[in-house]
Amino acid sequence: MKEVIFTIGSNELIAKNTYEMVLKGDTSEITRPGQFVNIKLKGFFLRRPISVCHCEEDRMVLIYKVVGEGTELMAGLEPGTELNVLTGLGNGFDTELAGDSPVLIGGGVGIPPMYGLCEALKARMSAENIKVVLGFNTADEAFYLREFSDLGVDVRVATLDGSVGTKGFVTDVLKELDYSFFYTCGPMPMFRAIEKVAKTSGQYSFEERMGCGFGACMGCSMTMADGSYKRVCKEGPVFRREEILWK
Repeated sequence: MKEVIFTIGSNELIAKNTYEMVLKGDTSEITRPGQFVNIKLKGFFLRRPISVCHCEEDRMVLIYKVVGEGTELMAGLEPGTELNVLTGLGNGFDTELAGDSPVLIGGGVGIPPMYGLCEALKARMSAENIKVVLGFNTADEAFYLREFSDLGVDVRVATLDGSVGTKGFVTDVLKELDYSFFYTCGPMPMFRAIEKVAKTSGQYSFEERMGCGFGACMGCSMTMADGSYKRVCKEGPVFRREEILWK
């Protein structure tokens, strides 16, 4: 973990209520796809945790949805604004578990870390062996379809109203696929649905309200299958399927 001052390079609307923010600064603490950052905003006591979508040596891309006062403030921040950011948080995904034909499943704002993971997996195997399933409510909420396709991977889309891709849920697509391992990030109802149909082991990246973001406050603790407690922000947000206690 490292506290870094980043400068906003751009902050643009890319879908309904969804923004892409490019930050410029030291990204050396981001070592795995699936890690997140915690952004300090003027006038707010708690920082805002945001997953990292893409990371380079001095450039980081974040995608966030406006859901409250904090993210609404973020949406109005102009290029050149400096942000205090805790970076390199969380454990991230383990790409060595992927096998030869992994599937990546993202729902809504759980999609951004799937992009960084997809880039990391592409460095390890042929892009055509990687499948990606993206879930949205409607077409106007969809984002990064072209960016995933440009990586050369097999992209499938599901929307609740059928306005793009398969009508239904990501699980309606997942049922028809063969794969060696799955990775997923999204809302809990999606996780519970995946757990019922998943054919292999996998990793879930949890979205959770966090007080500190680095394990001090214990506010994001969850009970594991072995009875232990683990913090989503510290030991997570990524957990292996077999570790999780589904209540």
